[in-house]
Amino acid sequence: MQVSSAIRFRLLHRAALAFLLLALAAGVVRAAALEPLEIVTKTGVRVFNVEVAITPEEHAVGLMNRRTLPAGTGMLFDFGPPQMTMMWMKDTYVPLDMLFITADGTILGIAEDTTPLSLQPIMSPGPVKAVLEVLAGTSRRQGIAPGDRVGHRIFRR
Repeated sequence: MQVSSAIRFRLLHRAALAFLLLALAAGVVRAAALEPLEIVTKTGVRVFNVEVAITPEEHAVGLMNRRTLPAGTGMLFDFGPPQMTMMWMKDTYVPLDMLFITADGTILGIAEDTTPLSLQPIMSPGPVKAVLEVLAGTSRRQGIAPGDRVGHRIFRR
């Protein structure tokens, strides 16, 4: 039995798509390389290395299925134009602090010590451009608070 090249192409295309979807679900596909991010607090500048999640696929995966998150690292979710945002901890094993950030880089609010694996929605306190996820307790230890300013390429100056 001979398979036409058009059918073979469709089968390969479907197999590649299935593999990509499985990789996304397993957390194998990650956001781009680490980028520097600074937070100016009342007591000084805090520097982090973050992955930036821009696409809907990167937003959906986030930090899911990771068992560790090194101190000083995190993930910055860029939602584009400011909007009300809802986050959750589905398939996220590491407790996090979530910093809700406006378009000008101001921290609007912080959800501290979120519960791993929870499906409970975590709402932004107002329209935000981005959410920064860092290891739970980081905000308290580093003196990060609402009103502090975040410096990164996605925020207008």
